[in-house]
Amino acid sequence: MFQMPDESIFGGQSNDNFELLKAWGGTTLAYAVLNTGAGNLLSSSFVMNLLVSAVVCGLGFVLHELAHRIVARNYGAEAHFIANNGWLILSIVIAFAGFFIAAPGAVWHRGYLTPRQSGLIALAGPATNLVLSALFFVALMVILIAQIPVPPIVASICFIGFSLNAWLGLFNMIPAGPFDGAKVLNWSPLVFGITVAIGILLTFVL
Repeated sequence: MFQMPDESIFGGQSNDNFELLKAWGGTTLAYAVLNTGAGNLLSSSFVMNLLVSAVVCGLGFVLHELAHRIVARNYGAEAHFIANNGWLILSIVIAFAGFFIAAPGAVWHRGYLTPRQSGLIALAGPATNLVLSALFFVALMVILIAQIPVPPIVASICFIGFSLNAWLGLFNMIPAGPFDGAKVLNWSPLVFGITVAIGILLTFVL
């Protein structure tokens, strides 16, 4: 997601790399706890799930936010990613109860933007997830069809990368509130509809 500016963010104190690292670490831990189960955190499966989550969450969440920031800066806007510390902690706590919340933070920007530019900035995040989902799906199909012997962790990364990124892309296209879909819909109902259709195809059909 990306948000309209909170002026305090642009005072030269923001460290995007550190904020992204917090978001990556928090979502990685939460997703690994969810997939392992609170009662199995001392098992070897937790280590494997942690590694898988680090790759998948790193690509899914970090590249989503970087896409917002890159496109915003390309249009001349000042943009910074800020981790949501409260939601990151909550996501880890809730993971122990078997639920997963994906709200690691958002890209905040300021500067004059047309509705089209604002829509493209918003679209960049979900589109990145959907492209990643498609790439992981192709890799998974190649492994299965060609019967390529790969370590279980590679197969897990491909499957979870496919399913999680499809869900993230579709979830962020909700056309309301701070979600990316609201800004995309405001710019182009056609682009919004095509993106949602692709998200539904990847999430529910494939």
